[in-house]
Amino acid sequence: MTAGDGTARIAVLFGATLGLSGADTATISATTDDIERAFGVGNAEVGLLVSVVTLLGALFAIPVGVVADRFRRTRLLAASVACWAVALVLSGSAQSYWWMLVARSLLGVVTAAAGPLIASLVGDYVPGYRRGRVYGVILSGELIGTGCGFVVSGEIAGLASWRLAMLWLVPVGALLAWLIHRLPEPARSGPTRIADRSGRDPMPRMLAERGIRPVERMVLHDDPAKRSLWWAIGYVLRVRTNVVIIVASALGYFFFAAIRSFAIVYAMRQYSIAKPVASLLVVVIGAGAVAGVLAGGRLTDRLLRRGHPRVRVAAPAVCLLVLTPVLAAAIASTDVLLAVPLLAIGTGILAAANPPFDAARLDIMHPRLWGRAEAVRTALRSIAETSAPVGLGLVADALSTVPQGWTYSVLLFMTPLPVAGLIALLGLRTYLRDVATALASVRETSPGNGG
Repeated sequence: MTAGDGTARIAVLFGATLGLSGADTATISATTDDIERAFGVGNAEVGLLVSVVTLLGALFAIPVGVVADRFRRTRLLAASVACWAVALVLSGSAQSYWWMLVARSLLGVVTAAAGPLIASLVGDYVPGYRRGRVYGVILSGELIGTGCGFVVSGEIAGLASWRLAMLWLVPVGALLAWLIHRLPEPARSGPTRIADRSGRDPMPRMLAERGIRPVERMVLHDDPAKRSLWWAIGYVLRVRTNVVIIVASALGYFFFAAIRSFAIVYAMRQYSIAKPVASLLVVVIGAGAVAGVLAGGRLTDRLLRRGHPRVRVAAPAVCLLVLTPVLAAAIASTDVLLAVPLLAIGTGILAAANPPFDAARLDIMHPRLWGRAEAVRTALRSIAETSAPVGLGLVADALSTVPQGWTYSVLLFMTPLPVAGLIALLGLRTYLRDVATALASVRETSPGNGG
């Protein structure tokens, strides 16, 4: 990825877009105790402020996916980020818990646009063999934004108020909307991107060498952008590798969504430390996640070019399987000097699984279905993780009188991780056939073939 070809600019802007969402969620975590005191609510109600964004994002992701496959995407993304800034103003000026809940609901509606629009744009901006590391940069933006939310919002809340801790994100969102608005809309050049006429993409050659054939009944013969929404949903859910990735990543995000929402509170109570110290520790742990997400994208792209075509599914499966004992040891420890390095390593391993998974989802789908496929994935994943913050808050409240109640609560919410790793292994059997099917569909629907 070089600055000269514009890919770096794309990755940074899209990373900043996800970073704004991460900063907003982290701000809720960093100001949990302030919000509880201001509105007289508990952990479950604060968890709902996070979950309502996720749930409404899931509901509105599908219509956004339809629009992403048919209309100008850069303008739509810029408009959604601008609306995001407005929703943040409403959140920061809330005079009651229900006011804030309504404002957060609006935020959920506009956040629905990010996933489908960014996925579709990345597919057309970035050649297939480079998508892993580009996604690594984009996802690192989400993590960096989350870290900024914890530190900056936490400090502002301590020095001034929790309202200003939310409002500082507004000018950031406005600037980001303007910069995205200036981006050129890429041509929907899926055929050249997925097959890469320069010959640098090794996937078509590796498929031919291994005699991998497409699934004939899944090969498309007309432009899928003209098909109905219900047809598109049915099609993307018949792509077996796509279902595997959706389920496995949803289980991983379930844990991440839960722990991210209460990271500061957990650190304060588990290690008996002050809030500023807890915020600093969360940033240190987050640095491990940034390193992991960057390494995961670059390493899998490199292994792909060296002749390992299944690496975008195999690597995430391994990460999810080895992650559990590392995180369990960290969470069970009450020694902060032991727990923090283990948590940094664990979050790095968890983060490393995401870039190859995201790149693999583009590999197995026709380019004119990228928006709707990502919308389906976003909706199903979001529904699965919506219950995580509220669920963890309820369990923590129920175990509040039990010694190490927070430890038991977080350990309980880790159980989906090894299950996700085992499910991801199933994708090794179907991934190459689904890539071959996507390539065949692109050839069949290209203008030269009458598609």
